[in-house]
Amino acid sequence: IKIEEAIEQIDIGGPALLRSSAKNYQDVVVVVDPNDYERVISAYQKDGQVSLELRQKLAVKVFQHTASYDSLIAQYLSEQFHEPHEFPSQLAVAYHKKQTLAYGENPHQKAAWYQEELPKHGTLSNVQQISGKNLSFNNLRDLDAAYQIVQEFHEPTFVAVKHSNPCGVGAGITISEAFQKVYESDPISIFGGILCANRKIDQDTAQLLSKLFVEVILAPSFSEEALAILSKKKNLRLLTLEMKQAEMKNDWSIQSISGGLLVQESDHQLIETDQWACVTKKEPSQDELDAMLFAWKVVKHVKSNAIVIATDKQTLGIGAGQMNRVGSVALACEQMAEKKQIGALASDAFFPMTDSIELAASFGIQAIVQPGGSIKDEAVIQKADELGLVMMVTGERHFWH
Repeated sequence: IKIEEAIEQIDIGGPALLRSSAKNYQDVVVVVDPNDYERVISAYQKDGQVSLELRQKLAVKVFQHTASYDSLIAQYLSEQFHEPHEFPSQLAVAYHKKQTLAYGENPHQKAAWYQEELPKHGTLSNVQQISGKNLSFNNLRDLDAAYQIVQEFHEPTFVAVKHSNPCGVGAGITISEAFQKVYESDPISIFGGILCANRKIDQDTAQLLSKLFVEVILAPSFSEEALAILSKKKNLRLLTLEMKQAEMKNDWSIQSISGGLLVQESDHQLIETDQWACVTKKEPSQDELDAMLFAWKVVKHVKSNAIVIATDKQTLGIGAGQMNRVGSVALACEQMAEKKQIGALASDAFFPMTDSIELAASFGIQAIVQPGGSIKDEAVIQKADELGLVMMVTGERHFWH
C-alpha cells in the first residue's frame, strides 16, 4: 500500500468520538469490543440500566483500544519515515491478549500471553495448538528459545530446550535421525523439555517420541499416524508452525527492568564462515570447520558465559550461565567426555585467559571458534599454537543474558 493511501485510512473522527464518550462514562455507555455486547444487553434486561462499575470498565477498554490504534499508526509511520532501527523518543507498542495463562514462572504469579496487533510471519503468534493441555508461561519461554535455534539450520534438525537453554541439538538426513542425535546429546536433561523440529513429524519419529516424557513438541506438521500416536498422551502439547525465517524489519528485543524497559536490535546476525579468520598456524580441515559452524550456531542461543562442543551434526557438551568462562568449558568438556567423542568448541565471547584453552586441549579438543577481542588475545593464540590447536576468530560475539 502506498503511503498516501495509508494516510487516508487513518480515522480521526471515530477515535475522537470514542474518547469523548469514554471520558463521560458516568452518563454514556460506550462499547468497542463485540464480546461486551452480551453483558451490556444482560444488564439492561436485568436492571434496566448499565451499572457505574461496568461503564467504568468499558471506558477503560475504550482508552486501551484507541491507544493501541494510535500505537499502530505511530509504528507504521516510524517504519516509513525513520531510519531502520532508529529508537524513538517515545516507544509506542501495541499488543492484545491472546491467552490468560494458569500462572507465571511460579504458581503465585498471575500471567497472560500477549501478541502483536499485526503479527509478523515466522513468529509464535502464528502457532496452532492441535493437542494437549494449555501452554504455560515457562512452556512459551522455552518454546521461543527452541524455535529461535531451529531457524539457524536448513537440514532436518531437532532442538531440545530446558530452562531457556538448549540441552541438545541434532541434525540428520531424516527427522528421525535428527531426534536420535538430540536425544543422545543429553538423555537426562531432555526429560520434561521442549522439543522443536523443522520437518514434519512422521510415524517412526513419533514412536520414538512416545517413549519420552516431554512437555511440548513444535513442528511444521504431523503425519496422521504420528498424530494418532502422540495425541494419546493427553498432557503432551502438540503445536504446528510454518518454519520460515521471521520478518526482521524493526525487530526489537525488549526486556523489562525495574521502572522501565531495555530495547535493542534482535541478534539476527547471519553466520558466514568465509568472514572468519584463522589466527593459528594450523588451518582447519573441512570437517573441523563444519563442526565449528554447527557449534557456533548453537552457542549464539546459550546463556552466557556459553560454551558449546559439537560435531557437524550434534552437540556433545553445553556449558551455560556460569560466572566464569572456564567453568562453562569444564561443564561442556565433561559432558563430551561421557560420550567418548571429540568435537569442536565454540565460545560466545572471547577468552580472557589461557586457562580455558589448556582445559579444552586436555580433553582432546582440537578446534576452537571464538569472537576474539580480548587484551589477552595474543597469549590465547600463542597457547593454542603451543598445543597444536586450530583457532578461528569470528569478530562478533553473541552474549545472551
